Amino acid sequence: MVKTSFFQDKQAWESFISSNQEASFLQSFNWGEFQKKIKNKIFRFKIASQGEIKGVFLLVKKEAKRGNYLECPGGPIIDWTKPIYFEEFLKQVKEIGEKEDCLFIRVRPQITQSLANELLFKNKGFLKAPMHLHAELTLRLDLSKSEDQLLRNMRKNTRYSIKKAIRQGVRIKKSTNPEDIKILYKLQLETVKRSHFIPFKEEYFKKEFETFLKDNQIRLFQAIYKKEILASALIIFYNNEAVYHYSGSTNKYRKIPASYLLQWEAIKEAKKRKLKYYNFWGIAPENKPRHRFAGVSLFKKGFGGEELEYLHAQDLPFKPAYYLVHLMERIRKIYRRL
Repeated sequence: MVKTSFFQDKQAWESFISSNQEASFLQSFNWGEFQKKIKNKIFRFKIASQGEIKGVFLLVKKEAKRGNYLECPGGPIIDWTKPIYFEEFLKQVKEIGEKEDCLFIRVRPQITQSLANELLFKNKGFLKAPMHLHAELTLRLDLSKSEDQLLRNMRKNTRYSIKKAIRQGVRIKKSTNPEDIKILYKLQLETVKRSHFIPFKEEYFKKEFETFLKDNQIRLFQAIYKKEILASALIIFYNNEAVYHYSGSTNKYRKIPASYLLQWEAIKEAKKRKLKYYNFWGIAPENKPRHRFAGVSLFKKGFGGEELEYLHAQDLPFKPAYYLVHLMERIRKIYRRL
């Protein structure tokens, strides 16, 4: 008999996650703790059969003026070849959605984009979400290769930029000091002016950093030139991969390729931790040159790696008011160049 129940055992949760190679930090126990710190209500569940855990999923309740809704980022973590587990997931989210007065749930599962996976959700009443939910198209670098191989697989100008930064005296610092988040935030505001996207608040970065730092799952990398920090990046180390999550850089010394060396040192740190992949997070689709990630995508692709596209976010409406939200988000998507 398959049964779903609330689940708060961190060790057992993380043990199950580690058995699933594709499970990301978005379904980690700490991502739930972080969501609580930023005042979001969360729900953790396990799906079990005969006393054995068969799946887990984290739900995050988002309260918005346009209506409350649930999110399941990077989940559920289940065996997708066995429909009974998906059915259990759906039964539970509908129940929570009703209790929490939510308009819909948005799910971005950790499965690849395909017609079969689209139909899997469509047949259960899901609609393609008007907005993404975290990175859906990403670039992933295989870390099983040697450092020499990784360098050879980079674009020529990327290799050159790394070597140039070293020659010019750029050094990389790995920080565990939450106070350094202030610098990251300041640098991201400079980046926002160049790339025109909506930034997160400083407190958001700080709480994420503090949450994952307790388990040695995060580092703040800083590229320093002449005692000035030119670039900073937040890297999460979780399960099988390192994730280049947030970053910022200054307009000053634009000819100093500090960000290239920063990325290379983060990649080397991931190899030291014996992780399988380095995930560059979001990139822009080839057919969208005006996408807000278009410029940074060119930078990321210079390091090599393969594109990985997850199934686009799927919405399951609970109430008719969802369709107004759908329309509003379509307009918002155009405005934010998403």
